[in-house]
Amino acid sequence: MAKVLCVLFEDPITGYPKNYPKEDIPTIQNYAGGQTLPNPKSIDFKPGHLLGSVSGELGLKTYLEKLGHNFIVTADKEGEDSLFEREMLDAEIIISQPFWPAYLTEERIAKAKKLKLVITAGIGSDHIDLNAAIEKKITVAEVTNSNSISVAEHAVMMILSLVRNYISSYDYVVKGGWNIADCVSRAYDLEGMNVGTFGAGRIGLAILKRLKPFDVRLHYTDKYRLSAETEKELNLTYHENIESLVKSIDVLTINCPLHPETDEIINEQLIQKMRKGTYLINTARGKICNTDAVVNALQSGHLAGYAGDVWYPQPAPRNHPWRTMPHHGMTSHISGATLSAQARYASGVKEILECWFENRSIRTDYLIVQNGQLAGAGAHAYTTKN
Repeated sequence: MAKVLCVLFEDPITGYPKNYPKEDIPTIQNYAGGQTLPNPKSIDFKPGHLLGSVSGELGLKTYLEKLGHNFIVTADKEGEDSLFEREMLDAEIIISQPFWPAYLTEERIAKAKKLKLVITAGIGSDHIDLNAAIEKKITVAEVTNSNSISVAEHAVMMILSLVRNYISSYDYVVKGGWNIADCVSRAYDLEGMNVGTFGAGRIGLAILKRLKPFDVRLHYTDKYRLSAETEKELNLTYHENIESLVKSIDVLTINCPLHPETDEIINEQLIQKMRKGTYLINTARGKICNTDAVVNALQSGHLAGYAGDVWYPQPAPRNHPWRTMPHHGMTSHISGATLSAQARYASGVKEILECWFENRSIRTDYLIVQNGQLAGAGAHAYTTKN
């Protein structure tokens, strides 16, 4: 019998939903690029229901308890007195989401003597000290691709919201005003602008494809250059480095993993190389941007706007300066947690667990760390400290 510890976000303040706006969600067979969707032997939930909160339990309770495993679900994850801190000590498997991450630091991993498998329900395992996992030969897996399009759609929404000044315009209406001049004094057309992505993997490429119909000029930088066919299809301009990219664009969207090379790479020095009036979109990880540098650039007017749904730490404290800085469009980390995405990443977690308990190989696409080294998707996306 294994102890499985699952950290999920809290239920809605109005209680777990009794009904939903839509009765079902569309069915897709493959992701862009051909990867098949998660394929567990069975699921014990209805796609389109809230699965990522405590009461949703990722739809795992019936499956795990039938096998005799001890399944513990909590949202209490901060501090030495938290339920997570106490229960992780003898947990064999830990599951959490990027949106409400159970930070597995080197210190916590050292305390979790029985830990063998860590699963990210979603994409992005930077809340785990991968070096410590490598040293302890802990397997780390995530449900690659499960919410890539969800994040890409959110990023496009945020770009349009900033450029068209939608958020403050909506706010005038809610307050009973009309205020046309106030609304349009910061509104522009996206058409004709230069838009670039820092990172052109699954999410970055999906954003570029969705922006092409807006008749913008598209740019990118990535350590893995896209094919000549893709560059021609999207009329992309490739930049060797981020410094070259930021000097050439009006909108920058960040879509790279967080690792030592990208930690606070968007800092005061780099922002000053951007064109005055640049819009910055971050749906990757909050710590890729220096917090104070973003605030200062918005206050000075060097950045025209900043929008994102990623913070550091998460959840963000009430006094986090990004909550009150001017011209922002921040959301809590929700871009990859739509009900559609939850059905996919919950299925993926079930598939990973089935493979684990049945001693079958986990999909290479899902692997981040295995056998004491970066593996699969992790070898492609992450670097480790020397």
